[in-house]
Amino acid sequence: MTIEEAINTAIEYETRVQGVYAEAESAEKDATAKEVLGTLAREEKFHIDYLEKRRAEWLKNGTVTPEALETALPSPEKIREGVSRLKANLDGQNQDHRASLETLQKCLKVEEETSAFYQKMVDTLPGDARKMFARFLEIEEGHQAFVAAEIDAVQGLGYWFDFKEFDLEAG
Repeated sequence: MTIEEAINTAIEYETRVQGVYAEAESAEKDATAKEVLGTLAREEKFHIDYLEKRRAEWLKNGTVTPEALETALPSPEKIREGVSRLKANLDGQNQDHRASLETLQKCLKVEEETSAFYQKMVDTLPGDARKMFARFLEIEEGHQAFVAAEIDAVQGLGYWFDFKEFDLEAG
């Protein structure tokens, strides 16, 4: 796969993931869940914009500069710590959030597919393109960890992840 094809395919993956989050946000009734899904949808839109800039750069110069790419989510380690605290705080409480669980499972599936694509690009592309996709892989793996933590919280506790445990702005 050429670098241009890889970028185009990445845009397709990011567009799909962004659509899943945006659709889930509009259907969600829980305010916290809606906020979380909106944050993820906006982050995926930022990824699309970033990739479109890299594509324009590639078409113009034949190079890709892996500019800094940030994430609004905490590290996977902080997510796991937060889930542990949440479980301890809410032990024994239960609500039915089957719709949220189905949404989260769909989100996890598209994140896993996107991460698998980025892993393939890291394994096969050269130089700066590899670096760029490696950063996307890190971020998407963080998204996977986050969504998996949400699923764990919904299945184990019946609650959406308590975002007060994390400061999304602080990372």
